[in-house]
Amino acid sequence: MTSWVRFNWNGQTTLGTLNGDEISLCSNELFAPAVLTGESVALSAVELLAPFTPNSILALWNNFHERAAAEGQTIPDTPLYFMKPVSSVIGPNETIYRPRGHSGRVIFEAELGIVIGKRARHIPAQQADEHIFGYTCVNDVTAIEFLFADKAFQQWTRSKGYDTFTPVGPCINTDIDPAGLRVLALQGEETRQDYPVSDMIYSPQQIVAMLSEYQTLIPGDLICCGTSVGARTMKPGSQIEISIPGIGSLVNSFDDIAD
Repeated sequence: MTSWVRFNWNGQTTLGTLNGDEISLCSNELFAPAVLTGESVALSAVELLAPFTPNSILALWNNFHERAAAEGQTIPDTPLYFMKPVSSVIGPNETIYRPRGHSGRVIFEAELGIVIGKRARHIPAQQADEHIFGYTCVNDVTAIEFLFADKAFQQWTRSKGYDTFTPVGPCINTDIDPAGLRVLALQGEETRQDYPVSDMIYSPQQIVAMLSEYQTLIPGDLICCGTSVGARTMKPGSQIEISIPGIGSLVNSFDDIAD
């Protein structure tokens, strides 16, 4: 299993593989086999970035049995998804900001992210793993009142697409079976979300296969798998940690928009 990280070091943006507290530097592009330079650097000495810049972001809604039951939602016949702008992506330790002029609720949603590594079009679920590069942690942030501001049209892109509303990271882990993973959200010292990936209505492999029927998936696409129960409102000055044991922990703070 390889954990890919992207970071600023010595004035350059660099790619590497994480091994404990050390990063081995690589000279290859992200979706190619690792080419180690022989150099390494301490994790504490670098500024981690989002592990990649997505080409597009597809995000699921109503993809967990527990949440569907809690909210009285029917089980969808196909994955229900929307798209987020790539300009909303930030990395570890960056700040999520409240949209300017917005005084309503901003909530966190802990999610598993799928990173596509090979072009996929009309593929069966049995072949999906061949097209998945790896998995990462995602916080799918939502300014919830904007979603329902117009009774005639639910504004998914507006409510979820603001700058800083898609924290991703801290790494991309390859060769990991997502079925046994758990997704957690910690707000301060309180665990707010803790749910198994196995409760998904559509598994990561099924998601990739079914979405490939609707549009061509290309290397660098990010698919956010949806969230389960426990998403909460963030308060200015609070810290949110999205943790998936086996992948890593994505930590961000939340604050009002800076002037």
